[in-house]
Amino acid sequence: MAEEGRRTGRDESEEERADRMWGELIQEVRVAQTGVQILFGFLLTVVFQQRYATLAHADRVIYVVTVVLGASATGALIGPVSLHRLVSGRRVKPRAVRIASWLTFVGLLLLLTTMTSALLLILRVATHGSEVTWLVAGVVAWYLVCWYALPLWIRRRHTIHPDAVAAPPRREAGRGGDGDRTGG
Repeated sequence: MAEEGRRTGRDESEEERADRMWGELIQEVRVAQTGVQILFGFLLTVVFQQRYATLAHADRVIYVVTVVLGASATGALIGPVSLHRLVSGRRVKPRAVRIASWLTFVGLLLLLTTMTSALLLILRVATHGSEVTWLVAGVVAWYLVCWYALPLWIRRRHTIHPDAVAAPPRREAGRGGDGDRTGG
């Protein structure tokens, strides 16, 4: 509860909030981990294919960079699980949640770069065309919209600030009901 008994959202202690946020974070990490692990597993097999020996030097460099990015993304996205296991019961959950959240964000950025690099390599080998740059740029733009622009827009547009929750909406003279609240 906030000052003067006004409710500002969930009525939970810092520890309860950390528990809830931890559960939500782990669900998010499960989704990302699955994707990065499948992609990384696929990447590890490429070097053992006969065609790998025929790749141009630039494509081999892109492949190595992609594998390193995939390994880094895997590490960052598995990091929260290890963090939880090693600090569980040490009364540091709120801090651990913040660090795990940061690791997850870094892991998603690394996953974005891994997928970009993998797409670049695959399209270069598959098409040998000049449209590869545009195709990769288009897909990356789509990732950026889905993963960052849309969530940030929703966050900005629909976040209820504590000051707004504390004061009930004013009724305008001559209007019935709640009034028309269309502001941001």
